[in-house]
Amino acid sequence: MRSVLESRGIEVCGEAADGQEALAKALQLRPDLVILDITMPVLDGFSAAREIHKRLPGVGILLLSMHESASMVNVAKSSGALGYVAKSEGIARILKAVDAIAQHKTFFPN
Repeated sequence: MRSVLESRGIEVCGEAADGQEALAKALQLRPDLVILDITMPVLDGFSAAREIHKRLPGVGILLLSMHESASMVNVAKSSGALGYVAKSEGIARILKAVDAIAQHKTFFPN
């Protein structure tokens, strides 16, 4: 993911191994966009997204999941995320979501 983002001129300022580390790095680095996997150890992606959104409301959050369910999308929206993409949709779809969120738009499945 990092190499694909960087190849498009997007600076990746940090990476995290779990949700707690993602929250700490977001608070420290204050990025424009945070990409979180829903299934992370220590603190899941939804919980990390809620905390990041609460503490840094201007940061765009994109949630990635292996699940394509409407209920997961609804939880993503309520967590403060601006986008949700199923990993099975591929990197092109993830990049479209990144572009939309960078323009302060939302990106959710229909």
